Amino acid sequence: MSASPIGAWRRLHPLSPVVRVGRRAVTLVVVLAFPFISSGRVDPTDGLIDLAIICVVAVGGVVSWLVTRWRVDGGMVQVETGLLRRQKTRVPLSRIQSVDVVRPGTARVFGLAEVRVRTGGGHAGDVRLAYLTGNQAERVQAFLLVLAHGGTLPVAQVAARPLARVYNPRLMLALLLRWSAVAPLVVAVALVLGAALLGGGAVAQSLVGSALAIAVGGGLALLRQINSLMSYEVTEAMDGLHVRGGLIATVVETIPRRRIQALRQTEPLLWRGLGWAGLSVDVAGGQRRSGEDRGAAGQLRALSPVATVAESAQLLADLLPGARPGDGRPSPAVARVKAPLSYHFLRGGVSGGLAVSGAGRLQRTTTWVPLAKVQSIRWVQGPIQRRLGLATVHLDIAGRRVGVALRDRSAAEAVELAEQLPGLCRAAREAAREHHQGPAAEKGEAPAAG
Repeated sequence: MSASPIGAWRRLHPLSPVVRVGRRAVTLVVVLAFPFISSGRVDPTDGLIDLAIICVVAVGGVVSWLVTRWRVDGGMVQVETGLLRRQKTRVPLSRIQSVDVVRPGTARVFGLAEVRVRTGGGHAGDVRLAYLTGNQAERVQAFLLVLAHGGTLPVAQVAARPLARVYNPRLMLALLLRWSAVAPLVVAVALVLGAALLGGGAVAQSLVGSALAIAVGGGLALLRQINSLMSYEVTEAMDGLHVRGGLIATVVETIPRRRIQALRQTEPLLWRGLGWAGLSVDVAGGQRRSGEDRGAAGQLRALSPVATVAESAQLLADLLPGARPGDGRPSPAVARVKAPLSYHFLRGGVSGGLAVSGAGRLQRTTTWVPLAKVQSIRWVQGPIQRRLGLATVHLDIAGRRVGVALRDRSAAEAVELAEQLPGLCRAAREAAREHHQGPAAEKGEAPAAG
């Protein structure tokens, strides 16, 4: 940045109101133009009302920009906004979990980007700087991450280590081969064929309309996936994993390793013949914030949307040393009676500080959870399991999308796991705590809050 934000109040970019209004401009235009389209005539009074609405929206955006300012001071990121109802947000640098740079499509037109400062607590304490210039946003991101990790200025530029990158032609084919893309196409074709057999009439027209709606919905969903996953790449730096991706709207997200709760590998039916797999991560403290895009809605983030099994295994080993595809032992043969369709994928076990479970019917899903991240342990035995001498052990974590369920183990093994896991998890947490406190203790620093 041209000047340090420490101690000095700064404003957002002057074009920020244009971007905010621009993201909703299409909806606004459609709503205002609908009366004219439906009636086919122009009323001067309606035109003045529409102009007044547009002016009010524009003035509101400008006022919001004028009353918003931010700075870094006293070990905190400070943001003040609001005209009638003043709001002041203070985020301690020690509580910052990640700093992301997001470039929505409208913002990219003006060369702007948004900086999202995330904490591990509630959403209300997070900070959004929307918008800054693209270069300024990246410098602010690096600046805050260095301060959050106890660094000092000037910021040292350390080369990031590439971990994974999506191959775009493979991604396009993989998305087309997923059931979420195939199912709408199959249903739409079936409805069109049904309409053709009927030969005409109101029912046939209704079937064609339904087919068109399903095809359009499926196509839009596919385009959203392509927009968020094209040119996807993951690199590792001192502050954690850097995830970049996007076609029109791009996201640069930083995921500290300590926030990783679980890893999940998926192998859809149509991918397995090609030797492909996807790898995702469950992140603590991250859900959709008000006003954010749908891509930020969940905690389960793609790290490798699609790759060969060997590439996925290498990324898995980089993130969780000791984890390998095929980990875990099969469930007892008697479990086939309870789960005949998914038995061939049922696996589970605990080894090397990790719990692993495998499941799925058509799509094979394998999940790894570090024992240090386990929050609670549950032993469950349903009536059918009781008859068959089986039980399930659930390991709950802070993430809300992923967990490990050691399904349909023998009752004796499940009891043994339930008795041993609390001690194993406690030992894993102590080892992780010593690992994180060691470097800080050597430097005479207090350990960072996780």
